[in-house]
Amino acid sequence: MTSTITLRHAVPSDIPQILTLIHALAAYEREPPSTVAATESSLLRTLFPSTSSAPSSSTPAVPAYARVLLAFLPSSNPSPAPDGSEEPAGIAIYFPNYSTWRAAPGLHLEDLFVRESYRGRGVGTALLSALARETRGMGGQRLEWSVLKWNEPSIKFYESLGAENLGVEWQVMRVSDEALTALAARGPEVEWASAPSSPYAHTSGRDE
Repeated sequence: MTSTITLRHAVPSDIPQILTLIHALAAYEREPPSTVAATESSLLRTLFPSTSSAPSSSTPAVPAYARVLLAFLPSSNPSPAPDGSEEPAGIAIYFPNYSTWRAAPGLHLEDLFVRESYRGRGVGTALLSALARETRGMGGQRLEWSVLKWNEPSIKFYESLGAENLGVEWQVMRVSDEALTALAARGPEVEWASAPSSPYAHTSGRDE
């Protein structure tokens, strides 16, 4: 008998479990624990901004930077979280993106992770299928993500689901930390025709 996979979007009380899964993902990707700078506070602030600060009539609501989809699967050897809550089998963290060539929205999958004890039971497929449905539901045309080049099992798994490997023609570029600060201060002097705005501009980047 096949166990039924249950999916739901994360809520603020899931933050400890989300952080645990992030650390497990870092270990799977052979990264040292110090690589993970996320904290429960920063996850709450960025994933559930409306609950992490007192609302103000003069401050517009801040949209969440990303959404989290959790998968649950019955286990023959249940291992609940320390607080007694059910342990997620897998997680997908994602956010909207946009295709200029197609003039259409889409979704970018930032991270997908399934606990080792639950692998091979359809959890990854269930999460990706749900994101594909959400992409179509929003009128989107693309679901995209990155995968480490050494992770051949995952690459083959994704290709078996119809994903196209763009690694030959495309290279991922990133600016972060000091380089990001330096780039923000670089370039010729500019004059904005109107005040620049961002729905995220008034948020803090520090834990409180």
